[in-house]
Amino acid sequence: MAEEEVNYASVVFKAKNNSPPEAKKEEDIVYDEVKVRSETTQQTGDTDASTGILPDKKANNRRRRYQQLACCLGVLCVILLLGVIAVCVYLTTLNHEGELNQLKENQTSLLADNYNLTNLNRNLSSENENLRRDHNNLTKSYTALESKITNLTAENQNLKTKNQNLTTQNQNLTTQNQNLTTQNQELKTQKKNLTELIQDMETKQNELNVSRAQWSINAYCPVRNGGSERQCKRCQNGWENFQSGCYVFHNAEPDKQITWDEARENCKGKSSDLVVITDEEEKSYISEWNHRNNVFWIGLRVEDGQWKWVNGSDLTEESWKPQPPPTEGLCATFVQNRRLIKSVNCSEKRQWICEQKALTV
Repeated sequence: MAEEEVNYASVVFKAKNNSPPEAKKEEDIVYDEVKVRSETTQQTGDTDASTGILPDKKANNRRRRYQQLACCLGVLCVILLLGVIAVCVYLTTLNHEGELNQLKENQTSLLADNYNLTNLNRNLSSENENLRRDHNNLTKSYTALESKITNLTAENQNLKTKNQNLTTQNQNLTTQNQNLTTQNQELKTQKKNLTELIQDMETKQNELNVSRAQWSINAYCPVRNGGSERQCKRCQNGWENFQSGCYVFHNAEPDKQITWDEARENCKGKSSDLVVITDEEEKSYISEWNHRNNVFWIGLRVEDGQWKWVNGSDLTEESWKPQPPPTEGLCATFVQNRRLIKSVNCSEKRQWICEQKALTV
């Protein structure tokens, strides 16, 4: 008996299409043997039959039984395979249903968790908004406090500087107080000395007053006839009398002329002052004295932008006011034969006229 040729065929059983993609399993592949009678054998048998050689009937029957048995076994394998596939599909379906139920439970749990998380997220968002609002408020408060701290720091620095300055001033005042105490003590000593000096001067002044009174008596009332009689005059010797005044005209030579201030000091040394012209009669008297062209200092000068006499009165006669307009540093002179009051610099040197009150006899 010739050897039969064996061919293999593959059978693929696909799962149902409604199974979820994630649950798809690897497809089962079943292999089965299919024996096919060789054409060569058939041809050989036919050749043998044609040649008159009869095959063995038992062998043929046995072969048929084998074939039938093989077919039965193949059918049985197919049935078993289908059963296995059915069981696998069933188990897969059960597994899918369990997974689906599990997924549903998981979905329910996830939905609950999602709801809780949504509520939690909403609460956290609200808290976040509140915290952000509080943060903004705290930021504003911090900025305000920082500004206040900056201002307070600056004020503190200013106060420290002021305190330091006050401390320095206090030290200076303490030093000055000590110096003033020392000076006060010195002044007390000087006061005591001056008091003693004043007392001495008062004593001397009294003596001088007596001497001066005696001098005035001798000057205004000289002794005559061998010292037994006195004849008093309105002006002392060397002075000219006019109305209620006594005048002395210092018509010094150019090299002995003096400034306005020096002329006034000279007059004060004679218990008089520079002449003050009060009216036209006095002006005429001065202009006609010795009929010379002398220029004398008179008691008129510029003070605070005004022409003032040495007795403190203002020059009111507009026609007498000298030119140019009054300027500090200008003093007045009297041009004798021209009866003119002229302004010159006080530092220039001129002759001068002194005046004092006449004695009432």
